Amino acid sequence: MTGLLFDTFDVHRRCIVSRNVADSPYVLWGAPTMADGSAIEWTDATWNPVTGCTKITSGCDNCYAARFSERFRGVPGHPFESGFDLTLRPERLKQPLSWKRSRMIFVNSMSDLFHKQVPREFIDRVFDTMEAADWHVFQVLTKRSSIMRDYLKRRYRNVAPPAHIWLGVSVEDGRAKGRIEHLRQAPAAVRFLSIEPLIGPVGPMSLDGIHWVIAGGESGPGARPMHIDWAREVRDQCEEQEVAFFFKQWGGIRPKTGGRDLDGREWNELPAPVASRAA
Repeated sequence: MTGLLFDTFDVHRRCIVSRNVADSPYVLWGAPTMADGSAIEWTDATWNPVTGCTKITSGCDNCYAARFSERFRGVPGHPFESGFDLTLRPERLKQPLSWKRSRMIFVNSMSDLFHKQVPREFIDRVFDTMEAADWHVFQVLTKRSSIMRDYLKRRYRNVAPPAHIWLGVSVEDGRAKGRIEHLRQAPAAVRFLSIEPLIGPVGPMSLDGIHWVIAGGESGPGARPMHIDWAREVRDQCEEQEVAFFFKQWGGIRPKTGGRDLDGREWNELPAPVASRAA
């Protein structure tokens, strides 16, 4: 087997990589337990050892995961028979170990791993799997930034955090910028921001210690429009502070409604790993 090993990361360089997922549709009816192929432009696959969540900020108002899950509440035998109620899925904990080809895997696309009701012991088991499956890159995203920070400080108190586990926080507008500082305080090899849905101006922000920024507009029924100046402000700060920038979408009634161009081009930058291949 040939695997991609991420040894270290150059936090001062940026790498522009085009990612084409047009031929890898998102799995809808099967309920995205672990989808090899995702319509999310910045990842390759999704893995959901936890599903369900509760809304805590205005960025959650039109949550796609809640909308999808609630369609199946009460359907006997369906993975979302309980709708968007928080549910631990221990039978899925080992799934990434069976995927032998390297992938970028978005963890808990249908939940938040650091929800207060997820036991620490269960989070430990998720991290055990991620650490063991080191031929993948795992992307963990949360709005519960202080809980994640405290967990990472305990887990990696005496060891370096793995380079293949990327940690991120959602920042939907300027009121959520405190999460960036929590992320900065967390031990992580790669830190990223998901500024999506961008529902208001973020304003000035320090990106010191941040390696990647994703921005995008909201999609689905009742999607709130994103002003072009808000997106430009984020992009320009990334360029000024030499942080990789990825523009996901304008949004609208459907994710692809407005396309992905910002000022005449697609922005597909990723953190720049120093990678080596081993047989």
